[in-house]
Amino acid sequence: MISENDKIALVVCSNGKKIEDRARLEKLEVVLKEMSLVPVFSSYIYEDKFGRSTSAKWRANELMKFYEDHSIKAVFDISGGDLANEVLDYLDYDIIRKKNKPFFGYSDLTTVLNAITTKTQQVTYLYQIMNIIDSVERRADFEKTLLNNKDGLTDISWQFLQGESVEGIVVGGNIRCFLKLVGTEYFPNLDNKVLFLEGMSTTIEGLITHLTQLKQIGVFNKISGLLLGTFTKIEQNFQIEDIYEILKDFVPENIPIVKTVEVGHGKDSKMLLIGQKIKL
Repeated sequence: MISENDKIALVVCSNGKKIEDRARLEKLEVVLKEMSLVPVFSSYIYEDKFGRSTSAKWRANELMKFYEDHSIKAVFDISGGDLANEVLDYLDYDIIRKKNKPFFGYSDLTTVLNAITTKTQQVTYLYQIMNIIDSVERRADFEKTLLNNKDGLTDISWQFLQGESVEGIVVGGNIRCFLKLVGTEYFPNLDNKVLFLEGMSTTIEGLITHLTQLKQIGVFNKISGLLLGTFTKIEQNFQIEDIYEILKDFVPENIPIVKTVEVGHGKDSKMLLIGQKIKL
């Protein structure tokens, strides 16, 4: 996917980073250089008084600059929060389609990942590169998968809660952020898709209301399967069986439900491909 000595862009489409994150970003730069990669940071990294690194238009322009720069081989978003959907109207999806560069992000970047996949039919990558500075194992997996094109980050273990097999194109990401796309041109066609959902600060009540919205817009009558990542806050107090008990109120019996503990907001989270076919 990428090779030694490749330039990779590090961007902020969602909330600007806090100034106290500087040390971690410097560590990320060191780790990437140790892998013989050449990190190129966006000009707009740190938050202003509104939580933005700069305006939505300028954040989008910065992303497009990296797409149009032939020396940049992949783009990694290092942000999260609430603001990523601001940039969607300012992106040039024709250029993104033509350049066809791997784009990585997670959490609030669910909006950008699904928008790019919907508009270009290209695969995007639900993954946070910051994880490589916290987990030696993930750092090794990063090199194995992205530099050597082998399983590692994509080798995910799944547990069936309902059904025995699932197959289809994967869409989704963070449940709260995915729902921001409802009613927009960026929301994917869900017919026969496999929907992936995860959450960090989502409460059990929040999960119920999000599932209610998904049901009310007909999602569970369209998808061919449901994949669940980690729900960080919920799983501190509830078991998987409890989550499944809630899901049964919304998801028909004929829809497979599959759970993993390896994709979500954890620092050891692996990578899921949005827009790629999965078969379990």
